Amino acid sequence: MIPLSPATRIYLAAGATDLRKSFEGLSDLVSHHFQQDPLSGHLYVFTNRRKNRIKLLYADGSGLWLCTKRLHGQGTFAWPRATGPGALQILAPELTLLLSGIDLGSTSQRAWWRPAE
Repeated sequence: MIPLSPATRIYLAAGATDLRKSFEGLSDLVSHHFQQDPLSGHLYVFTNRRKNRIKLLYADGSGLWLCTKRLHGQGTFAWPRATGPGALQILAPELTLLLSGIDLGSTSQRAWWRPAE
């Protein structure tokens, strides 16, 4: 199980990623395109061009996790649009919505107090 503490940042790769890549290829993407450390304990999420597959890369201190989800049939993930190259940062509840098939662009969050990051 991947723990998602408040300190865990979640990054979505902008655009499509070649999901034939595994541990090393995705770690290289995190290092070079995101300018992040793949062993930092943060979660990195990638999708393919058709948006019917997702891969999550996570380091837990003893090694790397690579989790994959493939949708059946014609289903696709509602991947957020990127404003530029690199990664989008989202919150854990937003990741849950994304993996559940909910379009983050068509949802809104009510205003409430949140500590400054």
